[in-house]
Amino acid sequence: MSTASDARFWDRSSRKYAKSAVADPAGYERTLDRTSALLKPGDRVLELGCGTGTTALRLAADVQSYLATDFSAEMIEIAREKHGAPSIPGLAFQAVTAETLAPEAGPFDAVLGFNYLHLVRDLPGTLRRINALLAPEGLFISKTPCLGDMNPLIRLALLPAMRAIGMAPYAGAFRASELGELMEAAGFEILATENHATKGNEARPYIAARKRQGRMR
Repeated sequence: MSTASDARFWDRSSRKYAKSAVADPAGYERTLDRTSALLKPGDRVLELGCGTGTTALRLAADVQSYLATDFSAEMIEIAREKHGAPSIPGLAFQAVTAETLAPEAGPFDAVLGFNYLHLVRDLPGTLRRINALLAPEGLFISKTPCLGDMNPLIRLALLPAMRAIGMAPYAGAFRASELGELMEAAGFEILATENHATKGNEARPYIAARKRQGRMR
């Protein structure tokens, strides 16, 4: 399995994914409201792993520019269909990853990654790349399933079995505490860690972090 095979999985799943309902609508709205409050009208925003563009279409009108990206070309095609005519002039969709995005596309005032970090294969490297794409003191805002804090049966048995038969993509199994340490090592200062789930703790922390000035550890 590779990044290319992961992209093919999401290409195959894109139409079904587009039709699926948000599992926790109230929690999703809480995430949107919190993110909108952190963004400013003059911000240049990059979203990684935008899927079919639902979040981008909700947030893009309130900032200067919004580049929504995903490594699945089929997901991006659906996002463009949903956008239709450029009703939001500053919004653009592109089939790229953080690693393949052209350097001249940045710097960005904020990078968003929702349901994204557990899908990357080199998490420390991706976090360093995100840091490099940000302007000084820029924000990285994420909401990430931390599989290491979830039911061990899912992490150790179900997901590996599903990946083996092509029914699931790669998913990294880290804990929320480990994710925080990796972010700090990549040059971020964590400003807030929140639980936006409607009920209980779903092990999917919302983290707002700022690019730290000076050398990384």
